[in-house]
Amino acid sequence: MVHGYYWEEDINCARTTLCCLGRLFDIPLNDQTLQAAIGLHGAGGFRAQCGLVEGALMFIGILLSQKGKNDSEIADSCYAFACKFKNKFSSLSCYDLRPAGFLDTDPPHVCEKITADAIYFSYGFISENL
Repeated sequence: MVHGYYWEEDINCARTTLCCLGRLFDIPLNDQTLQAAIGLHGAGGFRAQCGLVEGALMFIGILLSQKGKNDSEIADSCYAFACKFKNKFSSLSCYDLRPAGFLDTDPPHVCEKITADAIYFSYGFISENL
């Protein structure tokens, strides 16, 4: 799925994460949600919070809202996800996860492998904990 979203759709890591999780959990995403994630690949390339984290956090909010969870429960689940993501990948920051930044000389979709790994991790976390 990741390869298709990256190479055929040419979308960023946050939207790829949202789309993959939506398909895996059979939850449709509306256009406005996907549009909101356009700049979430490290804050538009600034290398802030990683889009792999942001996309998963957005999805957790969507999923748990549909399950009737309140804001506090959703925030607690997002916190738990962030802790486990950091333990697994050592950081939540694109600055650390993509140390070379976003260069014009980068090959296309340089984060494809970590994206697949992060989505696999996110799917497991959501399946087991939420």
